[in-house]
Amino acid sequence: MAKKEVINVFKVMAPGGQATPAPPLGPVLGSKGVNPGQFTQKFNAATQAFKGKIVVALVTLYSDKSFELEIKSSPASVLIKEAAGVEKGSGVPNKNKVGKITKSQCKKIADVKAADLNAGSPEAAIRIIEGTARSMGITVVEG
Repeated sequence: MAKKEVINVFKVMAPGGQATPAPPLGPVLGSKGVNPGQFTQKFNAATQAFKGKIVVALVTLYSDKSFELEIKSSPASVLIKEAAGVEKGSGVPNKNKVGKITKSQCKKIADVKAADLNAGSPEAAIRIIEGTARSMGITVVEG
């Protein structure tokens, strides 16, 4: 069997189990050469466990117009906002703090994101999550 030629690889973010071919997702997929209807069926089936949470999918498009999905975990910012109970991060993170999370919450988020982070150790993964939280205006406290 001949090996398929990869034409394009790109990422999309959509709510797990609830993606629709309507904008903004449909036009992006169509412009890349992916059938939005087929994509949403595959994506929704693969992300039923993440119902409503934003999920990242890595899409590999082949020359015969077929594609593969690789589902990644939710972005760190989404997980941090959820843990802190805030709607959005601060526009001026060095002056306006919008919430707090504990180091144990950072560890849990780092555990979820471990496969997607380029950290050499669990401690480095936790520091990455703490830095992301601080850049969003969320204070990391002991606990």
